[in-house]
Amino acid sequence: MSGEAMRYPAFVRYWTASTTGSFGTAVSTVAIQVLVVQVLVATPAEVGVVNAARVLPYAFLGVFAGVLVDRVRRKPMLVWSNAAQAVALLAIPVLWLVDALTLPVVAAVLFVVGALSVLEMAARQSFLPRLVPRGALLSANARIDQGDTVALTSGPALGGGMVAVIGAPFTVLADALTCALGAVMNARVRVEEPALPRRPSTPADVLGDVAAGIRFIYRHRTIAPHAISTHIWFVGNAVAVTAFAPFALREMGLGVVAYGIVLAFTGVGGLLGALLAVKAGRRLGAGGAMVLGYAAAPVAWGCAALAPPTVAGAVVLGAAQVLVGFGMGVENANSLGYRQSVTPDELQGRMNATIRSANRTCAVVGALAGGIVAQLLGLRPALWVAVALFVVAAVVVVGSPLRTARHDSRPD
Repeated sequence: MSGEAMRYPAFVRYWTASTTGSFGTAVSTVAIQVLVVQVLVATPAEVGVVNAARVLPYAFLGVFAGVLVDRVRRKPMLVWSNAAQAVALLAIPVLWLVDALTLPVVAAVLFVVGALSVLEMAARQSFLPRLVPRGALLSANARIDQGDTVALTSGPALGGGMVAVIGAPFTVLADALTCALGAVMNARVRVEEPALPRRPSTPADVLGDVAAGIRFIYRHRTIAPHAISTHIWFVGNAVAVTAFAPFALREMGLGVVAYGIVLAFTGVGGLLGALLAVKAGRRLGAGGAMVLGYAAAPVAWGCAALAPPTVAGAVVLGAAQVLVGFGMGVENANSLGYRQSVTPDELQGRMNATIRSANRTCAVVGALAGGIVAQLLGLRPALWVAVALFVVAAVVVVGSPLRTARHDSRPD
């Protein structure tokens, strides 16, 4: 059952920190999008550049973060990366107060936050298998997704309301505060992490560790197709998200509060998906649950691309976001739980960070491409490009051994 992981006090504190951080991110996502699109009046291409800034560090830091995570204790890295993100996010309201906030400055701040999140997420995903036994990883990831989607459900609507009352720059403070609280909660996690023996740190040794992680992922019969399918999915999702903000705010004519409410429906669907993730994983297997999750995305974004600029169209956008969230909720817990369960502990950092790094690099490509396609061809055609990419991602899983993978697989 999805409640299995909650029997472990260390996991409960970890889960609280994760959910708190997700709540702040959901609020600030709306604030930053409004800040960029309406306050700083960015073009679609500029929106793509700003969206890419936060994920760009994964392109050149991610694999090295994985090597570091496999060489040091994971809890301290998680705590200090949380705290540093809180400090970095404070720059947005402070710079706004002194009239120094511009699009390049916002992109630079998000770049710094993204670099810190590379370390945080590499440590976070690799820390989890030390908090619960292997058999509870699916339920642990499902619990995390449930907390994330509750935050995603309420965060955007609250974020839209806060933007309307106090303005976009000051709404970002919520994210800074939740990062600080997350650092405190992670510091209170009690877990035995013995100091690791010192290992050579010459460039050749580090690159050798990087290469070992890459070989493990892309030669593995099931993790390899999982990684490739998620890379394609992230390109498609970045294209869709980059086009969606100006599409909803400008072409569909949604106000700030309405836009926040539409985004909140992603969380509603995500919660439903996360609640069903364990049942889907056990009945369909890890691979079958991933296929189910991936299949939802092209249907949802296709409906959004067809929505008319009317009240009924706004309802369609909300329903589409429910389906988007549902697919992510079902797929994420199953894919994370599966790959964590079949990866040896000494490779957890490199496996998680390498896949995440490649995914975020794909997101950079998708964000830039989405902005260019939207500016050259229009916002609706950009959404259809995303639909095609989502279909390809699903086909990769269906046509590989991953389709029949189950959660009772043993580590290789």
